[in-house]
Amino acid sequence: MRLGWRAISGPVLTAATLLLTMLFDRVVPTLPTPSPGPLLVCLVALAGALSGLASALVTAAVAVIGTALIFLHQHDVSSHGSADLVRLGLLAITAAGTACITGLMRERLLGTFAAERQSHAIAARLSAALDQIDIGVVLLDAETRAEFINRAFRDYFAVPDEIADAKPPFIALMYHGRDTGAFELPEDELATFIAQRMEMVRVGDARPINIALRNGEVLRFVCTVLPDGGRMLSYTPVTDLVRHTDAPARADYYRSLRDPTSRKLIRYLRVAE
Repeated sequence: MRLGWRAISGPVLTAATLLLTMLFDRVVPTLPTPSPGPLLVCLVALAGALSGLASALVTAAVAVIGTALIFLHQHDVSSHGSADLVRLGLLAITAAGTACITGLMRERLLGTFAAERQSHAIAARLSAALDQIDIGVVLLDAETRAEFINRAFRDYFAVPDEIADAKPPFIALMYHGRDTGAFELPEDELATFIAQRMEMVRVGDARPINIALRNGEVLRFVCTVLPDGGRMLSYTPVTDLVRHTDAPARADYYRSLRDPTSRKLIRYLRVAE
């Protein structure tokens, strides 16, 4: 037990309470001395909450010994009855039980707080690390609301910090990309594209797809189902792998691969035939 104001506050307050009780008994001997038992138990609990088990046990010992001295001061040893002994025994049991309960609860709470601080520190470091990579990462909860959006995704789709930090639903992020013209798609295909991406996220479809952006970049989108029912969405830049190997004459074909169910692919295949 480290000595400090927290550690000594319980024993000091208990001793002061006992001294005031003895002083009251000497100054006003005609009046019955109020029992300090309930207050002493509260002081034991306070000591346990402030400093832990050791301080609480010391406070309980001071309370029991001081109460016994008060009994001896008020009566002779031979005049003590079983009632006084029962009161003293109950005080000892109650004080010791209170000391153990509050002290152990404090240790458990401190352990829980330490674990939470460590978890928050790890989460903060992980968040900072994810902001340094060029892969866009979005963490969705079970209701597809964005709990985390890293810096790369915000830059790719021009998402302001006030929107990203407000934990928007994924559909709102898709509509934001549509409104800002982020996707390299004709206007009449955007609704189908957004609906398909929402369905992939809803069912947890892990098949990777390429998403072409208006600025010429290509991102490989992957949806991963998390154990808690949420989703992790990753947007990996693959522009060098896709754009630099595309034959210019087959550009429409490569664009159509992003949406195999679209009419553009069907039209291309018919022309190829």
